[in-house]
Amino acid sequence: MDHSTLEFLKTMVNTPGPSGYEQQVQSVYRQYVKSYADTVTTDVLGSVIAAINPNSPFKVMLAGHADEIGFQIRYIADDGSLYFGQIGGHDGVVAVGQRVNVHTATGPIPGVLGRKAIHLLEAGERDKVPRTDDLWIDIGAVNGEEAKKVVSVGDCVTYAPQFEMLQGTRATARSFDNKMGCVVIAEALRLLKDRKVQCGVYAVANVQEEIGLRGARTATYAIAPTVGIATDVCHAMDFPGADKKKVGDIKLGAGPVIARGANINPRVFELLVESARKLEIPYQIEALPAGTGTDANAMQVTQGGIATGLISVPLRYMHTPCEVMDLEDITNAALLMAEFVASITAETNLIP
Repeated sequence: MDHSTLEFLKTMVNTPGPSGYEQQVQSVYRQYVKSYADTVTTDVLGSVIAAINPNSPFKVMLAGHADEIGFQIRYIADDGSLYFGQIGGHDGVVAVGQRVNVHTATGPIPGVLGRKAIHLLEAGERDKVPRTDDLWIDIGAVNGEEAKKVVSVGDCVTYAPQFEMLQGTRATARSFDNKMGCVVIAEALRLLKDRKVQCGVYAVANVQEEIGLRGARTATYAIAPTVGIATDVCHAMDFPGADKKKVGDIKLGAGPVIARGANINPRVFELLVESARKLEIPYQIEALPAGTGTDANAMQVTQGGIATGLISVPLRYMHTPCEVMDLEDITNAALLMAEFVASITAETNLIP
């Protein structure tokens, strides 16, 4: 991954963007893609659509969602504790003791997710898996009056950890899922800008995926693409105790993952495999017998149906503050996506 792409990735994952609060991260995306697109627009939900050849009748939509999981403040107690609801799916065990940022009208305020110390738990409580309903956020306020001076009901909250490199080409961040996907589609757009592409290309940073694939549904309806390629994370199964029988033998660093299953158009799958082989890049195949749980679900069944594909990038520790990826997989996912689009012509047959 080159320096400029790495800096873009860092900025994207470090910028807060829980579902419903994606404005800041979408601004970062708009700024980056404007140099590579003929048009850049934002729809009423907040999805950003960067297009090349927008007048072409054959349209290919590339989708990555810009939102991350988080929390939203619901109640400020008299003692200054902040109580919240979940944005997206969280594991209560992971949340305990984490540092967070509360995003207020005047900027982010640090806090911690509090719970009784283990010394104070009764025997029955120690064996009980904590739920986020049992937790609160402590910003150090003396009382509720002090807390209300800086925090309002409805403010969003994100985990605090930022992007860090690990060993080699591997890195950790709190929101690779799926701001990484926005980097992939932006890079694909950059790679396609100076190629003779025979279709319209729409690189869409969707909103509100984590709470119901909402941005993908509305953006796909508006664009009405012939082909839709979503990119998201998938579970890497190369960690201790992983049951590969449930997901497959997916590894970090072994290349992007091409989905195969009911959500995927067979011809799109074949063309993605052909593109990977042409580029001589590593790739993996994931079998998904039903829906994929990604934006590809919403894209496939919009209007009269869209020929849909899914390029995933392996990820460890999904929906935690310490997700881990291999940067080479991200680079190769963008190369694969761009090559697939470049192979499309008006004569491309997508009927199964």
